Amino acid sequence: MEIDRIAPGLDRIIDSSAPFDRVVHGIHFGEGPVWDKRTRQLYFVDILGNTIYKWKPGVGREVVMHPSGYADGMTLDREGRLIVAGWSSRNVWRLEKDGSQTLLATHFEGKKINAPNDIVMKSDGAIYFTDPAGGMMIPGMVAEDCQQYLDFNGVFRISPDGKKLTMVVKEGETPNGLAFSPDESILYVNDTRHAHIRAFDVKPDGGLGPGRVIYKLVGKEEGVADGMKVDTEGNIYCTGPGGIHILDSKGTLLGRLMISEHCTNFCWGDDDWHSIYITSHESVFRTRIKIPGIATW
Repeated sequence: MEIDRIAPGLDRIIDSSAPFDRVVHGIHFGEGPVWDKRTRQLYFVDILGNTIYKWKPGVGREVVMHPSGYADGMTLDREGRLIVAGWSSRNVWRLEKDGSQTLLATHFEGKKINAPNDIVMKSDGAIYFTDPAGGMMIPGMVAEDCQQYLDFNGVFRISPDGKKLTMVVKEGETPNGLAFSPDESILYVNDTRHAHIRAFDVKPDGGLGPGRVIYKLVGKEEGVADGMKVDTEGNIYCTGPGGIHILDSKGTLLGRLMISEHCTNFCWGDDDWHSIYITSHESVFRTRIKIPGIATW
């Protein structure tokens, strides 16, 4: 892995000698990685393969669900259940311990939502997800119903009790990755088409204030604004041209982790949360960083 060092602050985050290993190969569109600390295994999806997988060191890759409704982003709740953004099934659902599914979001104000892309859970149990329209138009993963009923591509919040769906961001073209700051006072949301990251102050009721652009992704290499995470010191990591862009909490670019394949998403993992598991169109990679990421429930 080549490291493009832009500012001295990157030296505190990753070594030039950090390992870079391919742990999974032979998929078609890797996405949605999330580490399960209870079982010490990684969950991820192959969108085009219409499958949710799990991977465990020493065991390898196993199928969790096929077909998956072309699932995309995933996270875990406090009970260790997968919370899934149903990209082409056009819903958000939870995978129960018995293998059944519980629908969490399908419609907003009586209209079918678009194509949930990425998803994150706040410490109070509220779920936030981006809802662009890509699942209705991208070849190979198109929904049965391709009609867009909402007149916006936004961000939604599911209340902690699962009973209320609220629109928290309406403006945007292709909202994609999202992540909270360490104290959850800010929600970062990127936009693939606009190639930028916006920061939204989180209100006491879970709503969001006006967004402000803190970073514009640049570069001629392959890659777009897609997956995004934040470490325990507030540094922001976002896929983009060349691989993963690493910023400080103010949005200043520190450097890039250059990935040879089109990087789609990533997550923190392993017992110390110092590993990054990176999905690409063909593979899953793993490397190590010095600052731990924010742990998944």
